[in-house]
Amino acid sequence: MQGSTGPIKGLALAGALSMLIAGCGFQLRGAPPVSSALQPLAVICASNVPDTLCQSVREQLTLGQVELTDREAADFVLRLSDFESDRRASAITAQAAAAEYTLRHAVDLEVVSADGVPLVATTELNTTESYRYDETNVLAKQREEETLRQQMDDRLAQQIIFRLAPLTSDRIEAIRQDYQSSQDKSTATPGEP
Repeated sequence: MQGSTGPIKGLALAGALSMLIAGCGFQLRGAPPVSSALQPLAVICASNVPDTLCQSVREQLTLGQVELTDREAADFVLRLSDFESDRRASAITAQAAAAEYTLRHAVDLEVVSADGVPLVATTELNTTESYRYDETNVLAKQREEETLRQQMDDRLAQQIIFRLAPLTSDRIEAIRQDYQSSQDKSTATPGEP
């Protein structure tokens, strides 16, 4: 009887592990996080948005098997604009020199259909990161800062993907109907029902 409890414990452990993984948001690589209803999609980046951020968004969408196209052929447009980058001293040494810096990146995102229906209103996404600064090792700290900036762009790209994920066919249709009814109400004359 005692020998048969080993497989049961193993199954229980495997079940608990799978629930833990599912609960933390783990997703198999290659699983499309963005609905196929949001295709074909154009990604338009304003001139102040870094190429590294635009490229990271496009790569993540491509990995998620989203069909990307140019604006003229797209059914939906993802616009990124108003990028801001900030670097501030967040800790000071006794000699009044910066001991730590905080980096902040922010970008506005908007998703509209080809016929102008806003699916995601303009929303600001941001991320921050801090690092210790060492005056005696400036070159290494500059490299560390560049690496952090790339990681921050990747994190912003992930946030953008998460904003697109809820846009299923049903959700897009509901947004379209709400938008149309609000347009109908705003164009109705005061004396009409």
